[in-house]
Amino acid sequence: NKNPSKHDLHVVIHACVCRERLLRGSSSPNPFSADCRRPPAPLVTDKDVRKKVIKQAFSAAKVPENLDAVVIGSGIGGLAAAVLLSKAGKRVLVLEQHGKAGGCCHTFSKKGFEFDVGIHYIGQLGERSLMRFLVDQLTEGQLQWSKMPSVFDAVVLGEPGNGKTYRLYSGNKEYVEGLKKQFPDEAVAIEKFVRLVKRVAQGTTHMVILKMVPVPLVKFLSRTGLLAWFSPFFKMTSRSLTDVVNELTTNEELRAVFSYIFPTYGVLPASTSFSLHAILVDHYMEGAWYPRGGPSEIAFHTIPVIKQAGGAVLTKAAVQSILVNADGKACGVSVQKGQDLVNIFAPIVISDAGIFNTYERLLPAEIRTLPDIQAQLHMVDHGISGLSVFIGLNGSKEELGLEGTNYFIYSHQNLDEAMPLPQEEAAENIPILFVTSPSSKDPTWQERYPGKSTLCILALAQYEWFEEWKEETVQKRGAEYESLKNAMVESILKTVLKLYPHLEDKIECISSGSPLTNQHYIASPKGELYGAAHSISRLQAEATAILRSQTCVPNLYLTGQDICLCGFMGALQGAVLCASAVLQRNLYSDMLRLWRNSPANNSKKKD
Repeated sequence: NKNPSKHDLHVVIHACVCRERLLRGSSSPNPFSADCRRPPAPLVTDKDVRKKVIKQAFSAAKVPENLDAVVIGSGIGGLAAAVLLSKAGKRVLVLEQHGKAGGCCHTFSKKGFEFDVGIHYIGQLGERSLMRFLVDQLTEGQLQWSKMPSVFDAVVLGEPGNGKTYRLYSGNKEYVEGLKKQFPDEAVAIEKFVRLVKRVAQGTTHMVILKMVPVPLVKFLSRTGLLAWFSPFFKMTSRSLTDVVNELTTNEELRAVFSYIFPTYGVLPASTSFSLHAILVDHYMEGAWYPRGGPSEIAFHTIPVIKQAGGAVLTKAAVQSILVNADGKACGVSVQKGQDLVNIFAPIVISDAGIFNTYERLLPAEIRTLPDIQAQLHMVDHGISGLSVFIGLNGSKEELGLEGTNYFIYSHQNLDEAMPLPQEEAAENIPILFVTSPSSKDPTWQERYPGKSTLCILALAQYEWFEEWKEETVQKRGAEYESLKNAMVESILKTVLKLYPHLEDKIECISSGSPLTNQHYIASPKGELYGAAHSISRLQAEATAILRSQTCVPNLYLTGQDICLCGFMGALQGAVLCASAVLQRNLYSDMLRLWRNSPANNSKKKD
């Protein structure tokens, strides 16, 4: 609606008034009442000390008394929500079904090597950024970050060694100038693309607002066209990435470079909302960071904050069901301990187990059929899964010529053809690989694992390829399963050795994980990498508003990436939204106020 009426403008003003009411906060304690950062302590490498923090096995005796909340799942969505409530004086219990806390932030060891499973790089963590400030508050400044190389990503189109490689540079100016040097005839298209990305990505704030204002208001704003009128983000949610980049240029290789990062959310360009893609491109434009000491540092430095408030984080705690009382209110969870079920009661239940696990598996059967729950389930689909390969190498990054840059390798320029093939063809032709060297990104690695290095490779994969073995015991799924997985690993390894041909005789260890591995260790129903699929329909305004932390079951809340967006930062926003709903105050407003008053920002103003 290019010419809104006075009535339409009144509605927009009303939406702003609703937002201002949210910004005022409530009488609940403010988790951001004071800057809790302190000088970082030395890196803890003692495995026994770390084990006592991130591997506290569940027992009924370890459950704190007088709980204020219980959280299902210890991914960053669960841990961050628990920390925010803990900082507001709440006693919170986090339950993790795996043997160690962290979800996709955990690491595992094999044959003397440490491998990360889900945190490969994170953007927007500059020293003075708001998101860095948020993470610092959650970890009291103990979690440290290392900036990745200026070239944080590289795109290989064709066979490594024979194809073309394009590089993405850190910094708004450097990003644009780097692309122009590699595509000297496409300066206009590059500038248009970056301007559009910047304009659309600013609308992520609008996503947060829609999850906090009344749903009927969102429906009205959406259906009248007002939302698209004042929000470039929602104006572009229905436009596919493929359509937008095709309008910008006819250069097939530049189209691919504009679109290359889609594996970080797992939807093909033709099915991706440009608005979602703009968020990811903008997220990394200033560069990328990696946690010093590895991703397990995230859980290691958030758990103590929960414990300080009288809470706990317990592992090997498989939640079997969410308890609902006679009034239809969530009142706790039931945990499997050996042959027994242990009931744990709390006035608030928060699920970081994902929308499918929460609604289809954990809630009582009579609750699952509620219209509001079914309506939400019909809005989402299961996301894509993947096949991971972990390689341990003999030699330091200097000796092996490894670098901190991530590589996206595509077999051809049309990225819409880069999705997994039928199972019988998959082992012979894997159209996309993500290759990264975690050991090269962590400056503490050589101190912890001298003379060793690692590679992590990810290929998109279909859960259905492996589904027939889903009932088999982990690591004992039989020869046929291992044969299929190994054939894919061999194909992947051939491509990787074309990128790094000198590594073939340096390999000491190879481990791999299928979608069933994800299903077992992080409890994703179909091995999803990013939870519910990030389809165009999920990004629409009404779906955005309805998929929020509050559920139709009183006292039951959702957190994590299914509430906002995928990845570390997306799941973290889900946690802030969840804690805001539980505490009935806008924690973004509280955080922003503390951030603006921080010494770093005050000195910046003086400068």
